[in-house]
Amino acid sequence: MSPAASTSGSLDTAAGQLPSLEQLPNDPAILKHLLLEVLATLHEERRDKEQMRHRIELLLRRLYGPRTERFDPSQPSLFADPASTPVSAPPVSPDPEPAEPPAAEDEAGESPRRRCKPHGRRPLPENLPRRPCHHVLTEAERLCACGQLRIDIGVDRSEQLDWQPASLFVWEHLVHKYACPACAKKAAQATPTPAASVDPAVPAPELATATAAESPAIATAEPPLGPVVIAARKPAMPIARGLPGAGLLADLIVNKYDDHLPAYRQERRYARQGVDLCRSTLCDWLAACAETLRPLYEKMIEQLLLSCWLHTDDTPVKNQRPSKEATATARLWAYLGDRFHPYNVFDFTATRKRDGPQQFLAHFAGYLHADAFSGYDALFLPRPLAGQAGIVEVACNAHARRKFHEARSSATLGAHRALAYYGQLYELERQAKDWDDATRLRMRQDLAVPILEQFKTWLEAQRVQVLPKSPMAEAIGYALNNWTALTRYTEAGFLAIDNNAAEREMKRIAIGRKNWLFVGSEQGGRTAAVLFSFTSTCRRLQVEPWAYLQDVLTSLPTTPAERLGELLPDRWQAARAAQAPAEPAGETPGPLSGN
Repeated sequence: MSPAASTSGSLDTAAGQLPSLEQLPNDPAILKHLLLEVLATLHEERRDKEQMRHRIELLLRRLYGPRTERFDPSQPSLFADPASTPVSAPPVSPDPEPAEPPAAEDEAGESPRRRCKPHGRRPLPENLPRRPCHHVLTEAERLCACGQLRIDIGVDRSEQLDWQPASLFVWEHLVHKYACPACAKKAAQATPTPAASVDPAVPAPELATATAAESPAIATAEPPLGPVVIAARKPAMPIARGLPGAGLLADLIVNKYDDHLPAYRQERRYARQGVDLCRSTLCDWLAACAETLRPLYEKMIEQLLLSCWLHTDDTPVKNQRPSKEATATARLWAYLGDRFHPYNVFDFTATRKRDGPQQFLAHFAGYLHADAFSGYDALFLPRPLAGQAGIVEVACNAHARRKFHEARSSATLGAHRALAYYGQLYELERQAKDWDDATRLRMRQDLAVPILEQFKTWLEAQRVQVLPKSPMAEAIGYALNNWTALTRYTEAGFLAIDNNAAEREMKRIAIGRKNWLFVGSEQGGRTAAVLFSFTSTCRRLQVEPWAYLQDVLTSLPTTPAERLGELLPDRWQAARAAQAPAEPAGETPGPLSGN
């Protein structure tokens, strides 16, 4: 047996205890190899410990910690490396047409802070109805000590905001019927009477002559008879022969897909008002609303695909199987149009396969903000007919930054330095938030591109120094592998540095998912996609969703296909704004009033 083997055996027998001097070999060569093995084992254990600590930290942060990813730029100075140089933006040469930032630095040299909203009581909106409540004194209380009656010299006015619970009501449709008395009388006279008895002794020609002589007025021409009874036409309902009105259906949609109230909670709300509506009935009504709104939903998709750029993201939702024993994981995809086509459209797929976005974006050509999901890769390939990529990838820098944020515990100095680079890039974007596209593009070319080049050089140098499977290596690899798409936002002023717009919409789905838990079927998922599209677009345009849906559900059944575009949320909002000055002040008429 070799000395190394004996040493290994002796160390194994003393597992859990440190070896004594007598147990260690005396050969220097063996000691060197033993030291290398111990160092390798220690290094591996330390790496596993760091990875485990990193996973535990992420888990605890997800469960109990704050969700914010804000970072203090002064924090890296605690771990500053004397050999490293601070990251600074390169000087910018003077431009004959400089773009002045919206807010300059103050005299102390500090960057301007975002202006906070004022505190205190704010004035109440003028469009709220006012109900005057006069507080007066009785004549006895107004009597002065001198014996005279005090007179009213004015009022002190103050306002108080109050709430009156919403209530259900019933539209009682009274279809009036109308009859013409003259035509009704003539119709009664024209009713054939039973045939009279015929005397067989009288010949037939003589009988005909006598009959004509007795009633000469029959041969005279008379005016035609019109319909005896007519009735007023009942307006088309959102659900044919259905019980709910447009206002109730709009309330259902807003409650579930904007306020995230599941059907069973709405069932309880209506029960408190004395109306029993079971949740299955409410779900059927929501599905019928989605079918009614589907032509407008398809029109919204048609307009969305005309955008120059889109934001997209997806989130999982549980899909209840017919057996109800388990749920499958389906997907809701969000597609956000540009500022000229301001629509948020959702799509439902049973899986996360690439077929979903490929089919939805088959006729789209432009920039697509998305994460590095492999299902999007086929979209960015050159199209055979056009010979060039119809869709250009724009990656999300927030995803790349988040990986460095998560690697702070394992690579403190490197992760904080990467966050410092991103801090500079995002500070430039904050300053250029209200600038026009041309000015923002010039700023990015002059300031952001040099920072990105310096950042890439640093990443390539760090890539060979970090452990291959460490969180820092994963963050560096993600950034370098997607570098072209991450920096594409510097090619146009209208592109965004990240995909946070789509991710914010996913948060709304996540909030609702915690309440309604799952979709009942694939049809239920498609219903949710249609109704989420309208409530999300209304929120984006700051349109009151109930007013919009109530009006659209009332108008849509009688709107011809060529005028569907007038009911899109942005055009509906513009039409309402144009009609607002012309509308007389007063109470708003009911949805079914008028002819």
